[in-house]
Amino acid sequence: MKITTTGFNPDYTEDAPTFEQVSELPGDAILEFGAPWCSHCQEAAPAVQEVLTEYSNLPHIKIYDGKGKPLGRAFKVKLWPTVILLRDGKELARLVRPVSAEEVRQLVSKNL
Repeated sequence: MKITTTGFNPDYTEDAPTFEQVSELPGDAILEFGAPWCSHCQEAAPAVQEVLTEYSNLPHIKIYDGKGKPLGRAFKVKLWPTVILLRDGKELARLVRPVSAEEVRQLVSKNL
């Protein structure tokens, strides 16, 4: 799988990469697990968008998660949205249910 989206991605993809594909991603990337109907995800979207607009070269993979979705289970996602910062396919840090841009900014800035 080739990730071509950089910066904020407004749309969830149901065509999620496999855990193996994510593990092979080079460099830094953001995985965001959630669902379009989730009120917590809708609330967090402006904060995530603000920060990822500042980091426009950072790939953002927005994954439609749910019961039985293998990638979310592989990352042990329990609540939405869950934002995971990866480096070379490995988790560096995560943020669960962010409400402010400052929370998202700290996740990214202190780990990049």
